Amino acid sequence: MFGIGIPELVIILVIILIIFGAGKLPEIGAGLGKGIKNFKKATIEEDSEAEKQEKIENRETKKDEKDD
Repeated sequence: MFGIGIPELVIILVIILIIFGAGKLPEIGAGLGKGIKNFKKATIEEDSEAEKQEKIENRETKKDEKDD
C-alpha cells in the first residue's frame, strides 16, 4: 500500500490526532469518505460518458457507410 507500513500509519494517525483533536476525527473521516465516494462516482460517470460517445461515433460511421 504505497510503501507505507503499520508503524508509519500509526505515526500519521497520532500526528492527525494531535493536530485536529479527538472531537474532529469523526468529521474528518466522514468528509474523507464522502470525497472518496464522489471521486469513484465521477470516474464511473466519466467511463460511461466515454462509452456513450463511442456508441454515437460508431452509429455515425455505420450511417456514413450505409449512405455510400
